[in-house]
Amino acid sequence: MTEYYLVAGHRFSIEIEDGSPLWDRLDNYHPFRCEAGDCIFNLRYSKQEPVPTKMPFYKDKPEDEDQPRMEIYREADGPEVKAGANRWIIEMAPTQKMPICVRIIASPDFHSGVVHVANEEHLAIFGINNAAMLLYAFTTATLGTLEMHASVIANGGRGYLFLGKSGTGKSTHSNLWLKYVEGSELLNDDNPIVRVGQDGITRVYGSPWSGKTPCYRNMTVPAGAFVKLNQAPENRIRQCNILESYAAVYPSCSGLRQIREFADGMHQTIEHILLQVPCYELDCLPDEGAARLSSQTIR
Repeated sequence: MTEYYLVAGHRFSIEIEDGSPLWDRLDNYHPFRCEAGDCIFNLRYSKQEPVPTKMPFYKDKPEDEDQPRMEIYREADGPEVKAGANRWIIEMAPTQKMPICVRIIASPDFHSGVVHVANEEHLAIFGINNAAMLLYAFTTATLGTLEMHASVIANGGRGYLFLGKSGTGKSTHSNLWLKYVEGSELLNDDNPIVRVGQDGITRVYGSPWSGKTPCYRNMTVPAGAFVKLNQAPENRIRQCNILESYAAVYPSCSGLRQIREFADGMHQTIEHILLQVPCYELDCLPDEGAARLSSQTIR
């Protein structure tokens, strides 16, 4: 059985055997269902998948041990990368200390992939969601699209993206807007999509991926501002210059920067966006004053 989904104008598919109980646990994708058509990628879930010979390519090293573990390899034949094959092997675990339990085998262009999970009952949804997020980020990197790590509030017909490292307080600040800034609504709490349209306008979109907060909204608004958050003993805000803005936005974008084509696409998209969407730096407390200061300034 194959279902099709449309996220920020990009269609992809997920294939799982008919009658699998996994379909009942993928309700985060339901708002994004669409008709069949050309896809940026096709993802298939498999209980059994041969393990290719592999050579190391990249190992993610997040500062937070609670962040997912990810290692990327190329398919190989003995000591050499195999000519004509060169599939990607991505291995993951929910935290840095857990053993590898998810394996994604993707085509050289990432347009098709198979995900295999060691423990179906416990980790299958983690594997499918992360496989879909990765393939989405990689296949849209050259299409004016950024998959971001941010919390987004919609207010007054625009979307405001709160950026920062894990634990900085992105979700907390969004919740303060919901409580104290009239007309606010949560668009996405972890992985929104930002895309430059054919009309040149930058828009922020909901996605099926929203971290620990179940907010899977198929809606879009023009991007109003980026706000980089810093924990501080007092509330203060300032607008960033273009270089500071780039330094704030770039680390929040998902992508495989080790592939030059993907990195160039990401750079070009960020450059275009920051010429029209302002970025601010907010030093703040987790209080009402921070929400009112940021909302009054950036709106």
